[in-house]
This record gives sequence, C-alpha cells and structure tokens, in this order.
Amino acid sequence: MRRTAILLGVALFAAATASFAGAVLNDQLSAESAACIECHRQATPATYQQWGDSKHFRGNVGCFECHGSKRGDPGAVEHNGTWMHVIVTPFDCARCHAKETDQFENSHHAKGGEILGSLDNTLAEVVEGNKAFLGGSALLVNGCQQCHGSTVKMGTNGEPTPDTWPNTGIGRINLDGSRGACTACHQRHTFSAAQARKPETCGKCHLGPDHPQKEIYEESKHGISYLANAQSLRIDSPKWVVGEDYSVGPTCATCHMSATATQPVTHDIGDRISWNNRPAVSIRPETADLKLGLKNPIPWQQRRKNMEDVCSACHSAAFADSFYTQYDGLIDLYNDKFGKPGSAIFDALQKAGLIGDTAFATKIEWTWYEIWHHQGRRARHGASMQGPDYTHWHGLYEVAKDFYTEYIPQAQELVAQAIAAGGPKAEAAKNVGKLIDATLASENHRWFLGQMTPEERAERKRQQDEFKKRYVTQTPPSN
Repeated sequence: MRRTAILLGVALFAAATASFAGAVLNDQLSAESAACIECHRQATPATYQQWGDSKHFRGNVGCFECHGSKRGDPGAVEHNGTWMHVIVTPFDCARCHAKETDQFENSHHAKGGEILGSLDNTLAEVVEGNKAFLGGSALLVNGCQQCHGSTVKMGTNGEPTPDTWPNTGIGRINLDGSRGACTACHQRHTFSAAQARKPETCGKCHLGPDHPQKEIYEESKHGISYLANAQSLRIDSPKWVVGEDYSVGPTCATCHMSATATQPVTHDIGDRISWNNRPAVSIRPETADLKLGLKNPIPWQQRRKNMEDVCSACHSAAFADSFYTQYDGLIDLYNDKFGKPGSAIFDALQKAGLIGDTAFATKIEWTWYEIWHHQGRRARHGASMQGPDYTHWHGLYEVAKDFYTEYIPQAQELVAQAIAAGGPKAEAAKNVGKLIDATLASENHRWFLGQMTPEERAERKRQQDEFKKRYVTQTPPSN
C-alpha cells in the first residue's frame, strides 16, 4: 500500500512538472540548460563554477529552469533563439520553494521597496539628491534602493533600465508583480544556505547610524561567541538546529529565522520580534503589520514565545524572562521620557504652523529626526541585542543631550518668535509653550529645572560623596 502511494505521488509530481510553471524535478540536465552551459562555461566561467558548487547543480536545475520564459512574459527577451528573463524573482523560486516564498511575501522585508513618501526617501530624492540621473536621484539608486529594492523597469532595448538594475534590494518590486529578491540573502549562483546564515550577510543593510544591528551584534556576547567559535558552528549543515548541531555563536539567522528543536525555519523575519523599534515611538509589531497590509499578523506575545524558544537552547527560562524585563524597561523609558513627549511637541509645532510644509527646511526638523531615527533607534536596538554601549553612549546619551540642549531650546525659540510676532499663530504658539512647560515639569524632566525633591537631591549627594571617596585623588598632606 505504501509503495503504491509513493509511486502515485511521484507520478502526480512528474505530471505537474510537465508544464513550465511546475516544480523542477529532473533526472538529468535539460537540453535548454545544457545549451546555456556550453556557452557560459566560456563566457562567464565564475558563474558556471558558482552554479557547479550549488545544490541546484546536483539537482539538475540549470539556467533555463530559473531564467526560462515565454514570449510576452514580463521582462522576456529572446536570447540565442530562447526566450529568457534576466531577473529571477520570488515567483520563479516559488516553483520549488513555495513555503519559503509565501512566508517571505508576508514579511516586512517584502515591503522594503515601499519607501516613497518617507522622510528617508525625501532626504535621498530632494535634500541630498536631484533629478540629474535619468530623471531621478543617483543617491536613491546607489544608496536607498540597494537595500530597500527598486521598482524594476524595462528599457526600449529590452534590458532593465540602469536606474532600476542591477539591484538585489530585499523589497525589490519585480516586473511580474512579485516583491523581493531571494539573492539579497542567498547570493547567486551558489544560493548557499550557509552563506545566508552568516551575520555578514545581514550586515549589508543592517548597519550604520540609524540601525547598527551588525555593530551591536559584534559588541554583544552573541557576536563575541560567534567570532570565537565560527569554525565549529557546522554552519553548512543542512539541518542546522540550534542546541543540536551547534550551541555557541548564534548568528542573526539563529535567532530570527533558523530552526530550533520545536520550530521550523521561517522566512518571515518578524515571527520572533516583539517590538517594532523603527518609528519615533516603539509599537507592537502586529500594529505595523496591519498598516502594511500583511495577512494574519501574529500577536506579539506569541512572537516573544517563539524567540524565547530559541533562547531556551542555551539559556534558562528565568534568564530569558529577566532579559525581556530589562529590554521592555528600556523601551518604556525611551517611549515615555523622550519618544512620546518629543512627538507630541513636534506635532503641536506643526499643527500651530510654526514648522512649514517643506520637510527638513528648519533646524528643529533635523534635530528631532536624528533624535528618534538615529539615536533613539540605536538605544532601542542596542537593548534588544544586548549591546550596552549602543544602548547608552551611542543611544540614550545622545538622545538626552540633543533633547535638552537642542530640541527643547529650538522649540521654545519658535514659540517665542510666534508670540512676539502676534497675529493668528500667537495663541496657538502659547498652547505649544504650555505643552513644553508641562513636559519639563513632569517627573521625567523636572531635574532639568532644578526641581528634584529633597529626598532625590539628598540621595544624589550621598552617591556622589561615596564616589569621590573611592575615585577622586586626594592631595597628600604636607609635612
């Protein structure tokens, strides 16, 4: 009975592969791919060798199985008598990797190309850029879109236009309507899982002043362990289950994507993230998912359980619980002390007409943007990945310094100018001033006005006196 079922399954699978759109299951290399290789072995020997090192080679999946097309298909061009398309998309990969593609299509990565209209996009297109490069900004093409992804377009010559290609941005919007580029993580033409598991792969995009996950990881105990034990991680193991195949040196993939003893691999990088730290005020990820139109968003509590399951391969439940208590505390601190009041003041300034409609045209807009977009993110991401220096000195220290010495004075100056000028904005400006005053008088900020309680002041003095006894050099008595 079992043998009959197996044979029936093979027969049905083979029937499905008869059409071009079906999955690939070849007992030998197709004639079309063999013809491609005959030429490309000489024309592009590195590509030929990379393919030869891949599982695709061993499975008789060649050039035509991925690049083959039909006349009239999006991006199809005739190449040596065969219809091909240059850009392989998730829809192509889905013929064999349907589950992975579906997971990816429902992830934040797949939405990475939808950056038009964001403040980041305004910087790249207008503030830092111009329209001198094929009608658009050269910075947008060479910077933002190389990570976020371009909207691919075809030129009249039958080739992708140079303002949209080459591009392996994670949220690339392809000609066939699919989103993403599997090659963002699985570089062609080896498409190695081991390579995608290494933190250096994620570091192409997740680094820098506004989202330095790579640098934070390298500072953390996880990153230190990876560097010390990289040779023993069995990172090329097909299974690669944390706690079974390896137990030291977790990588980005370990925590966010790879298998545990109880969870399969996922290509939705949000499945284990319980805070979205991208906006000015951190929010729960399902809130962001709904805004992006992602289907069936997972509650943050379940995502946290998913990540705690990863932690359990190396840590006790108490360890993971305490870490998350610390992390949540930092998020609450940033949100309540700086994110929410800072956003409220900025919104009030805009509503009162004290900031114009042109983004980044006033100093205070730059100040607030860097506070939440750079410094605030560094603090929050630092806490999420156990990077203390990024949490403090590159993070909340910078937030606090600019909040008190730049942002608040700039807001107060705008208010004072509007009141002095009189007219319709004066009354609205007074209300903004009241909001600023109330913010500074609150428990989180009253120290700035010298309004600590006697108990708080006495405790600070006691700690300072003890510190001086330990560390401040005393002048030795003279004889």
